[in-house]
Amino acid sequence: MTATTSTSRAVVEIDAGPLTVDDVVAVARHGAQVRLTDAALAGMAASRAVVEDLADDARPHYGVSTGFGALARRHIPTDKRAQLQLGLVRSHAAGSGPEVEREVVRALQLLRLATLATGRTGARPVVAETYAAMLDAGITPVVHEYGSLGCSGDLAPLAHVALAALGEGPVRDAGGDLVDAAEALAAAGIAPLELREKEGLALINGTDGMLGMLCLALDDLHRLLATADVAAASSVEALLGSDAPFAEDLVGMRPHPGQAASAANLRALLAGSPVVASHRTLDADGRPECTRVQDAYSLRCAPQVHGAARDTVDHAAAVAGRELASAIDNPVVTVDGRVESNGNFHGAPVAYVLDFLAIAMADVASMSERRTDRFLDVARNEGLPAFLADDPGVDSGLMIAQYTAAGIVSELKRLAAPASVDSIPSSAMQEDHVSMGWAGARKLRRAVDGLGRVLAVELMTAARALDLRCTPGTGLSPAAGTGAVHALLRTAVPGPGPDRFLAPEIDAATRLVSDGEVVAAASAAVGPLR
Repeated sequence: MTATTSTSRAVVEIDAGPLTVDDVVAVARHGAQVRLTDAALAGMAASRAVVEDLADDARPHYGVSTGFGALARRHIPTDKRAQLQLGLVRSHAAGSGPEVEREVVRALQLLRLATLATGRTGARPVVAETYAAMLDAGITPVVHEYGSLGCSGDLAPLAHVALAALGEGPVRDAGGDLVDAAEALAAAGIAPLELREKEGLALINGTDGMLGMLCLALDDLHRLLATADVAAASSVEALLGSDAPFAEDLVGMRPHPGQAASAANLRALLAGSPVVASHRTLDADGRPECTRVQDAYSLRCAPQVHGAARDTVDHAAAVAGRELASAIDNPVVTVDGRVESNGNFHGAPVAYVLDFLAIAMADVASMSERRTDRFLDVARNEGLPAFLADDPGVDSGLMIAQYTAAGIVSELKRLAAPASVDSIPSSAMQEDHVSMGWAGARKLRRAVDGLGRVLAVELMTAARALDLRCTPGTGLSPAAGTGAVHALLRTAVPGPGPDRFLAPEIDAATRLVSDGEVVAAASAAVGPLR
């Protein structure tokens, strides 16, 4: 689907080509409207004609004139096919547990709409138009945490969305209130769908939930990995570490693109730092060299770890791009008019990268927490007070902030255990191998949230250490990049002093991280971060 987005990102137009990750984020997270092109609607009408021609065929066609899953061999008479589609949606809307976040449901709705618009599902144009109208009206079906095995796609989550389009089940309206779907549709002037052959199946057979969560995670992770570089630079500076290992020629000896990007960020953020310059001397040839011969790995190897995570994100983005270019349904209407069963609904490609990302996020967070811990230990913090406390012993300083980070890192390590290695057979062994991609996506969302909190604690800690390091009379001050971030933090988090209630400060720092303000402040000072 060639999707074009207005410069204001207020409208995403959908035709028969692929969406982008940015399109998904614009609609799911920022409320952009959607518009189906005439070409998309014409393509849907053409493939619908193929399905209707098959409806009276004496031969069985899966999802058109047969049952589903293990019941695929049962022929369904014409007068029961509408009931078949309605019953399919009702029976598959079997989720349980907490509500899934609004942005996830909107991403799921959009991606199913995008597949409908490819013209490969055989659904009527009115089906896509109804989904588009629901998105534009801010009607968000209630989808639950549990119910998807990731094959045949995200069945239960998609079925809850389809059920709402039929005017059944609970939804959240544009104001976030819980109302009946029929009431919300009526208020928006949207007629409930009445499904025909194949359409119930077309609405539930896709990887849209796990893919939507992958797209949202990619949006978060580009920002968080740049934040990780900012945090690492702040820690290197405040711990009197060396910037020498980040030199372009050294990093270039191991040509991983993510490592190069991370090291470039660290160089830019630390450029001109009086703190870093304070522990340089001149060698025999008059060239500056750092007296810190070898820093701890959590400082020296930051580009290697952050860079590997960046490369993992790039790989995941490539998978997302291919998935966004896919038409996932079963059966599908081919370009030459065949209706064929297939296995493209299996979530393995997405499930694997969701798990891979969770592993990388756990490791980036683990390294961040180790830098935080170094600040608090007088044996390793280069002359700072214990726990960065105002009066160590009387005050605990940031001792328990590190506990919080450590607890989150421990949780991230548990979340890094892959979901995609599990499979529980279902549908009377017809669906005897499943991806668990939905579960992988759900735990990745928790991992992304945890990473942001761990980085926030490191930034808080490094900022306090810089305050203690750069006291009046020392002549020391941070670099332009790290200094800009320090100044930003001080707008929301006070500087050193006696013990106080820390939880609100951690939350404030976390908001600065998640909102992208940390990266924006650094970029304003040193130019765009990579």
